[in-house]
Parts: sequence; C-alpha cells; structure tokens
Amino acid sequence: MTVVDRPATTPASSGGSAGPRLRGNLRQYGMIAALVVIVVLFEILTDGILLKPLNVTNLIMQNGYVLVLAIGMMLVIINREIDLSVGSVAAFVGAVTGVAIVNWGLPWPLVVVGALVTGGLIGAFQGFWIAYARIPAFIVTLGGMLLFRGLSMVVLQGQSIAPFPSGFRQLGSGFVPEFGAGDLHLVTILLGLAGAAVIVWNDWRSRARRREYGLAVPALQWFVLKAVAIVAVIVAFAWVLAVYQGLPIVGLVVIVLTAAYSFVTTSTVVGRHIYAVGGNERAAALSGIATKKTKFWVFVNMGVLAALAGLMFAARLNAATPKAGTNFELDAIAAAFIGGASASGGVGTVVGAIVGGLVMGVMNNGMSLLGLGVDWQQAIKGGVLMLAVAFDVYNKNKSK
Repeated sequence: MTVVDRPATTPASSGGSAGPRLRGNLRQYGMIAALVVIVVLFEILTDGILLKPLNVTNLIMQNGYVLVLAIGMMLVIINREIDLSVGSVAAFVGAVTGVAIVNWGLPWPLVVVGALVTGGLIGAFQGFWIAYARIPAFIVTLGGMLLFRGLSMVVLQGQSIAPFPSGFRQLGSGFVPEFGAGDLHLVTILLGLAGAAVIVWNDWRSRARRREYGLAVPALQWFVLKAVAIVAVIVAFAWVLAVYQGLPIVGLVVIVLTAAYSFVTTSTVVGRHIYAVGGNERAAALSGIATKKTKFWVFVNMGVLAALAGLMFAARLNAATPKAGTNFELDAIAAAFIGGASASGGVGTVVGAIVGGLVMGVMNNGMSLLGLGVDWQQAIKGGVLMLAVAFDVYNKNKSK
C-alpha cells in the first residue's frame, strides 16, 4: 500500500485570480527572492566584482561540495533526522583516496568508485543503528563525526598527501570541454538553453496535470512571467560562465544531482515515502510504508554524497589533508534550513537546499571581497540562519 500525495484543497476556479495561489507560493519563492537581493546588494557593494566571470566560476568551485552535501542533508532533515558526521566522512574518504592514489599508485577512476562505495557503507553502518536499533541520529552521527575524524588522522598520520594526477583534479577544478574554437564557450550556452527549456517544459506539464485534476493553477500571465524570468536568469548565468572558461565540472555535477534528486523526491514513490515518514512516521507505518528501510537508505545516500563531496574537495585542493571537512556539516545543515527545511520533518525541497547553499556561498564570497573578518562573517551567517528558522515558524503559525 502506498501513500498518496496530499493534493491542494482549493479547487480550480474558472478564470479565477491567481492571488491566493500566488500568496501560497510566497514561502516557496521567498528564499529565491532573498538570494537575488543578496546578489544585487553585494554586486553594488563590491563595485561589480561579484558577478565577474572569474569570480562566479570560483564561487561555484568553492561551494560545490557544500551544495552536494546540502542535497543529502535536505533528505535527512525531511526524514526528521540529522547527520553530524558528513564533514568527518568527507575527510576520511579524502584521506583514503589520497593514500590509494598517491602512495599505492592505484588508477584514480577505480579509487573514485571505491570511495563512493566506502561512503555508502559508512552510511549503511550509521543507518542501521538509527533505523533498526532506534538509537537517536544525533548520538550515532556525533559518534561517527569523532570516529571518522580520528580515522582520517590515523590514515594520513597527521600529514597531507599530494599531488593528485591531473585526471582526478578535473573533478574539482576542471571545465566542461569545448568543441571548436572561439572566445565564447558554446557548449555552456547550449547547456544553459537546454536546461531552461527542460525547466519550463516541466512547469508546463505540472500546470497541465493540476488543471486535469481540477486543482488551482496560477493565471497564464503569471506562468509566462515566471518562465521568462527563469530563461533570462539561466541564459545570463550561462553567458557569464561562457565568457570565461565555461561551466566547471563541479557545477555540472551539482546540476545533474539537483535534477535527479528533484525528480526522485517529487515524482517517485520513494520520494513520497521520505516525506511521509518525516511528516508522521507512525501514520506512514500504518499505511504500509517500510519506515525503517526508508530511514536506512536515506543515510546510505547521505554517506555516498558525503564521499563525493570529499572527493571534490580533495581534487580542488590537490591534496588529502587531516583538516579537510571541518564544519562541512554545519554548512550543509544551514543550507538546508535556509532553503526551507523544517526541524519537524516532512518539509523541504532539493532546489531549496541549493538556494540555501547559494545564499551562504554568495554571502561568504561577498563578505570576503569586502574585507570582513571571519568573526563578522560567522555572526552574520548565524543571524541569517536564525531569521530563516523564525520565518519558517511564523509561516507555520500563520497557516494554522
């Protein structure tokens, strides 16, 4: 027996206004609007440096691992759990990768596969104690944070290992290849146009399905306005990247993961189960959902993504270091909550996690360009996180 999606309760009206629907979407688009405001603010304050092609490229490369972790963390929080070990897992996987490639001379593609499997096994280890032994995730992952941080130091013996072969370094600092010559990276432009077309087409299909089931949809002019805005932003973003060296491979990985996980969470039974378990685990169990299995695989997935983040960070740094992964878990958790996750579970989207991660990344980058110290950066980011949580609580209370 499967859980059916909870449909909107407002019936579609003939020629009705999109006002109520638009007000319902304010929370969904609130952080996107906040991201735009933050980008515009820092673009002005930095005299146009923020959106220069080189800086945008660096912004993507510097925050790619956070965005990967944020996707996995969003699913964990939707499931009403938490994972404090992701930074240490990323460090441990990076350490093992460094030893295997640099010291043992193993082929890096084989090591990458092994590293992802290792991350999955770590996630399975922790997921077993959380899902089946019913030990709180906070305790299990806190232990994992200490365990794998210590193991990474043991593996590296307190020293950094470098350098990595050029093929492996492409994962953290490479670019999508260009076919042909010219000052503009045409492959990036084509990828941007294709991505915009896919997003608009999916929105149109979603609108058509809602109308088919008699559910409320925004007026056509709002849909057109939204589509034009999406296309404009994506094409402009692709153009900025194309002027430099094109789309970084890190960015391509994040885009592919975002598309894949968005599909899983919105259009598959597995995704509906994750939301159902996080929203009300007892009700989900009574509906026939294997709640323990769902929790277990959410942590397996988190382990794989933590391993991928560790690989990306090591490739960008061109070294495996004992200090890798420090505070990664805090950045991922903050990105998820800023992006719309709820501590009570059952709420959040993958796109929201990406938006939250970008908010954190743009703020870090912008404040660094302005010369703000780390102390003020931490204080401001903490304030933004508290405001995001307060906004979530306010919306919940208002909807009651």
